Amino acid sequence: MDSQRLLATFLDLVQIDSPSGHEAAVAAYCRGALTAAGCVVEIDDSAAITGSDTGNLIAELGGDGAEKVFFSAHMDTVSPGEGIKPVVEQGVIRASGDTILGADDKVGIAAIIEMVRVLQESQLSHPTIGILLSVGEEKNLLGANAMDASGFCGQPCFVLDSENQPGEVVVGAPFHSSFKATFTGKAAHAGVCPEKGVSAIAIAAAAISAMQLGRLDEVTTANIGTISGGSADNVVADSCIVTGEFRSLHEQRLNETGAAISTAIQTAVAGTGASVDVVWEESYPGFLLDEGHPIVQLALKAAKRIGLPAQVAVTGGGSDTNVFSKKGLQAVTLGTGMKGIHGLGESMAIADLETLTRLILQIALDYR
Repeated sequence: MDSQRLLATFLDLVQIDSPSGHEAAVAAYCRGALTAAGCVVEIDDSAAITGSDTGNLIAELGGDGAEKVFFSAHMDTVSPGEGIKPVVEQGVIRASGDTILGADDKVGIAAIIEMVRVLQESQLSHPTIGILLSVGEEKNLLGANAMDASGFCGQPCFVLDSENQPGEVVVGAPFHSSFKATFTGKAAHAGVCPEKGVSAIAIAAAAISAMQLGRLDEVTTANIGTISGGSADNVVADSCIVTGEFRSLHEQRLNETGAAISTAIQTAVAGTGASVDVVWEESYPGFLLDEGHPIVQLALKAAKRIGLPAQVAVTGGGSDTNVFSKKGLQAVTLGTGMKGIHGLGESMAIADLETLTRLILQIALDYR
C-alpha cells in the first residue's frame, strides 16, 4: 500500500463537489483512476430514475477463478459540501471552512481505489473484484435502489460506510418507513366564530400526543419530523401536514409501529368533522446477519489477521447495504473511522484511512 498515494486520492476526492444529484465529476475521477488500475468500468443508466447527472459506477477487476467479491461506497455528499478545502493537522483531516469534509463516503472510495491499485501492481492472487459506487445514497438510497441486480447472486459485498472503527462489522440495520398525513378541517374566524371551525392543527396535535415516539424498544424508534399548517393567527386552521418516520431491526415490530401510528391518527380524526389522507412509504428494507454468517466471519478474521479488535455491531441508520441485501448480495457494512459525519466538525484520521484500506485488501486476499 502506498500511504502517500492513498492520502492524495482522498484529498483529491473531497475537493470534487458531489452533492446528491451532481456526482458526475467524482464519477469521472473514479472512472479514470479505476481504468488506469486495470478495471473495466461502466456507468449504468440509472440517471433517468434517480435524476442525477450521472449513473452509478460499476467496475470489475478480473481475478483468479470464478469467485467474486464486491466492495461498495457512495459518491454523493450532504450539504454544505461544495468548495471543500481539507487541511491535515496532527494526522487528522478536517475541512478548513464552513463545510463538511466529505469523508462520508469518500474515505470508502479512496480505500477501494488504493486496494485495486495494490492488487494490480503486486500481482497477488485474488478473486474477481466488483466495485459499486452509487449516487444518491444520502437521498433515501436512490442509486442503489435503481441499480440493476441481474448480476447479484449471493456474492459477498462489503459496504464501506459506517462511523464505526475499522474492524467493526455492522451486521444489522433497520427496516425504515415514513408517512405524510394531511389533515383537513374547516376554516373559521378565530375571534368571531371559532365554534364553526374545525382545527386541523388541534386534531394533528391530538394524534401526535397519542403516538409512542422516540426509542420504543432496543431496536425500534419512531419520530415526528415536520408539522406545517394554518394560514393566519386569526383563522381556525383548515389544513395541517405532519410527516414522520419509524424503523426497526425486525419487520414485525416495524409493522406494529406503523399500525399504532395509523390508529392514533384515525382515532384523533373520528367524530370531529375533519378528514385525513395518509401516504405511507417503505423507504428501505432491513437486514440482520448472525455473527457466525460466513461473510461476517470473513471480515472478522481479516480484521484479526491485521491486528484489529474485531467485533460486530448493529446500527439505527440505513445504507446501501440494506438495498444490496434485498437485491441478492450477502452484504455487511464496514466501520471506516470517519467521525462527525453530516456536520461541520467531520474528520478523518489518516491512520484509520490506512487501516481501512489494509482491511479490505486482506478481505480480498482471504476470500476463496
